[in-house]
Amino acid sequence: MASSFDQTILVTGGAGFIGTHTVVQLLGAGFNVCVVDNLQNSVIEAVDRVRELVGPMLSCKLDFRQLDLRNKAELEKLFAKNKFDAVIHFAGLKAVGESVAKPQLYYENNVVGTLNLYDVMTRYNCKRMVFSSSATVYGQPEQVPCDENSTLMATNPYGRTKLILEDVARDVQRADPEWRIILLRYFNPVGAHSSGRIGEDPKGIPNNLMPFIQQVAVGRLPELNVLGDNYPTKDGSGVRDYIHVMDLADGHIAALKKLLSTKEIGCVAYNLGTGQGTSVFEMVAAFEEASGKKIKLKICPRRPGDSSAVYAATEKAEKELKWKAKYGIEEMCRDQWNWARQNPWGYKSKR
Repeated sequence: MASSFDQTILVTGGAGFIGTHTVVQLLGAGFNVCVVDNLQNSVIEAVDRVRELVGPMLSCKLDFRQLDLRNKAELEKLFAKNKFDAVIHFAGLKAVGESVAKPQLYYENNVVGTLNLYDVMTRYNCKRMVFSSSATVYGQPEQVPCDENSTLMATNPYGRTKLILEDVARDVQRADPEWRIILLRYFNPVGAHSSGRIGEDPKGIPNNLMPFIQQVAVGRLPELNVLGDNYPTKDGSGVRDYIHVMDLADGHIAALKKLLSTKEIGCVAYNLGTGQGTSVFEMVAAFEEASGKKIKLKICPRRPGDSSAVYAATEKAEKELKWKAKYGIEEMCRDQWNWARQNPWGYKSKR
């Protein structure tokens, strides 16, 4: 295997929440990185802060292009001018509610964009991909923890795009065994870089629990809507597997190294989670502890289709990727609050 110092990784959607944290770790591991992002749900300021975090020596190994994967001609130009050793593919829309309202947008952006990427990667003989999948492919799990062989199903168009793209990956690899593809099924990424310089900055009212709690803590929202307090769980609130975004970023480095060093991978899926379920009320209590702020709660009806508990079986990633989550909910809340405190309005000043 060539040294990482000679290798260039294309990171699609690299200006987003998980993308920026992964780029920091890639640069730290010695890779050259080219980020492409259409900046639809992210900002260039996030990439500038990555440069600042890694310092001048490493930031010269980071290239950024504003590019939409739906624009195949621009993608072709990029591959014609650069040799990529592998692709980490984050780019995609990911709001469940929006996907229900605008299914065509999700299929076009997530599926068509990815098909373009496969096409151009094939043409330029770059046949190694780490694909950003999601625990949403487990739908309403019949049993927990979910392992990689659990039944796959989706309950909304966003989830279906991930399911379709997993099928595409398996079909592409089956048709051409030169392909090596790792599908990473994330559970619930939270937290931020310990510096507080990069973190999650959703546009509009957040869809996910932690950014919602954070916005209540900094005064941007009056209260947290708790969607159901009568689930058959330890305290009645929904239980999920939350994973620190830095653990998630390290999971991508582990997957990438396996991809670059192992010939017979095929197309294989791994869960990235902690293997622990944490309830909404437990997460609120941990965030209150970390921030010293009281989070006002409003109990709302359950959201249709929400599961009472979803968490990961993590043994496969531990064994085959030699990766295991290091951080617990205390560190997740501490780092999330550090980011929120420094950036109450995200990357922009007050909007």
